[in-house]
Amino acid sequence: MKVDLAAIQKSLGEAGCDGWLFYDHHRRDPIAYEVLKLDVGMCTRRWYYLIPAAGDPVKLVHRIEAGHLDSLPGKKFEYAGWKEQRELLGRILAGHKKIAMQYSPQNDIPYIGLVDCGTVELIRGLGTEVVSSADLVQLFEARWPPAALASHEEAGKVIHAVMNRAFRTIRESIRNSPTLTEYDLQQQILRWFAEEELETAEPPAVAVNANTGNPHYCPAAKGSAPIRQGDFVLLDVWGKKKRPGSVYFDITWTGYVGESVPEKFTQIFNIVRQARDAAVEFIQRGVRESRAIHGWEVDDVARKVITEQGYGKYFVHRTGHSIGREVHGNGANMDNLETRDGRRIIPHTCFSIEPGIYLPEFGVRSEVNVYIEEGHARVTGPAQEAIVAIL
Repeated sequence: MKVDLAAIQKSLGEAGCDGWLFYDHHRRDPIAYEVLKLDVGMCTRRWYYLIPAAGDPVKLVHRIEAGHLDSLPGKKFEYAGWKEQRELLGRILAGHKKIAMQYSPQNDIPYIGLVDCGTVELIRGLGTEVVSSADLVQLFEARWPPAALASHEEAGKVIHAVMNRAFRTIRESIRNSPTLTEYDLQQQILRWFAEEELETAEPPAVAVNANTGNPHYCPAAKGSAPIRQGDFVLLDVWGKKKRPGSVYFDITWTGYVGESVPEKFTQIFNIVRQARDAAVEFIQRGVRESRAIHGWEVDDVARKVITEQGYGKYFVHRTGHSIGREVHGNGANMDNLETRDGRRIIPHTCFSIEPGIYLPEFGVRSEVNVYIEEGHARVTGPAQEAIVAIL
């Protein structure tokens, strides 16, 4: 695949930017490689690639690694010393009053804030304003082609089946009396993944009781808790198909090891479910009405439900995250807590909706994935409506 220069230049014009300047050193900016469809080896010297809103791109590379950007179109300049680099960079940027870079003011969106402060200072010192590329990144890195959506739905069917197998495995372990720990079940899930040709950068979360109150709990080989009758269980499972271009599917379900779920768990689950459904409905209504929706607004909707029930201080993370080739993607996050994500939700992107309440004795999270289509938003798999009674 080649970088879509025409589409990027059209978007730069619409955004009122004179160009998009890509920069990297030691592979600090993975977004640059994704957007530019760039594959290079060792990267020990700084390179720059300017896509102007109009005209031909320009490259600036070190003479030691002069071939790094040869796969990209545009005129090439080479430098050796730092003075020469700055002089050439100034020539390249001359006449460009405002450019986008992987920069986020006050690092509001850490996924985008990849260019170091010193480089931003350098560009500004050359007389060019630097603005955030966050919206451009969404357009050219976070949107899914049809094959990616198909891989997501395929992975989702497997992951929901794995979730059901996990609950059955707990049930069988209780009835047959072998000891099953959080770590045992986590490793079994990974074996099922291998059988179904799914992969994951990080193992799934399997937690019981107080451990479910830790949003990022991950069991270890030593010291993980046994799963016994009367335990509350949380399973957070994410994965993608083992083929190029695949994207993640990511869900969280909860269960109780018993025939009847105690009211204290059901009460908290119902609040979380209401928050989840309110956020989804807000998105769906906004998309139907062709109204601009921002990530922070979705977070506010879910957080309001939980706060009004008196549990606001126990909802300690954002409502949702972008999903892509990495489980945490580079599109808009549903966040007005950890950051204020002002990016618009756009078609052909996907994200999680996963509000939670995390008490000292247990925590509840309910997670679904939402895909935005033209004029429609949909949850891409079954949503949990009640805690699973495992026995």
